[in-house]
Amino acid sequence: MSQKIYPRSKDRETVYLKNVITDPNIIIGDYTIYNDFAVEPRDFEKNNVLYHYPINRDKLIIGKFCSIACGAKFIFNSANHSLSSLSSYPFPIFFEEWDLDIKDITKAWDNKGDIVIGNDVWIGYEAVILAGVTIGDGAVIGARAVVTKDIPPYTIVGGVPARSIRKRFSEEITDSLLKIKWWDWPKERIREHISDIQSGNIKNMY
Repeated sequence: MSQKIYPRSKDRETVYLKNVITDPNIIIGDYTIYNDFAVEPRDFEKNNVLYHYPINRDKLIIGKFCSIACGAKFIFNSANHSLSSLSSYPFPIFFEEWDLDIKDITKAWDNKGDIVIGNDVWIGYEAVILAGVTIGDGAVIGARAVVTKDIPPYTIVGGVPARSIRKRFSEEITDSLLKIKWWDWPKERIREHISDIQSGNIKNMY
């Protein structure tokens, strides 16, 4: 994949996300796009990946060919307050005030893990993805949905909290797509099969 930022020469609202990220704990696949008509899309790392502090070492991993709409947010573990404590007050963060050890700062929140997004996932306008969630290949997240649990491949979800609306395809087609993994093909092969992908002619893709 080239290092260009904008997929379209006259469009400054859509970026190839991989080429605007600097944080090593944010890993983006080839051709994944982010569109933002409200603020600068190149500031995705600052505006959309929230409470993502280096001390926690959690990761945002997004696969190839994903489409992320304006205002989608990824909220990480440091946004949580520990519910295993008798108080939800984050004492470890204010270690100076309470003479605590800075190395225990991560005890202020419950660590639910990384956010992992598969390939060819469409995340709708202002959707929110919470820490510890894995979204399968081909899933669709509805506008303003709040995703609190894992989403299976090729499943459409929506609502607060997000719930399954329906499967995109039959089990047979879903299994075939997960075996084919067209997103891992060389660019030339993808180009040859774009019409098959768009028309649903899966038999021609083997």
